[in-house]
Amino acid sequence: MSAFILVDTKINDPEVYEEYKALAKPMAEKYGGVYRTRGGNMDIIEDNLWSPTRIVLIEFPDMASAQQFVNSDEYAPIKAIRHANAECTLAILDGI
Repeated sequence: MSAFILVDTKINDPEVYEEYKALAKPMAEKYGGVYRTRGGNMDIIEDNLWSPTRIVLIEFPDMASAQQFVNSDEYAPIKAIRHANAECTLAILDGI
């Protein structure tokens, strides 16, 4: 069953964040990730619980692949760039 990483990101340093994006995409792809949306336009219909900022949705073959990507030693220094230059909420979701 597929799984998705959903990230909402408030970028604090757009210039440095471009470096993160360039490094993160091929790393996610290495673990089978396919970007379904990456910070495009949003039409927020309801926001009672949450007001999203910039949404990224990556589909993985399964939950294990998504978790391996997020927790990999290879991704750790790339993730540090994101943490230093953005505020994020990240969730891994089971697909159907």
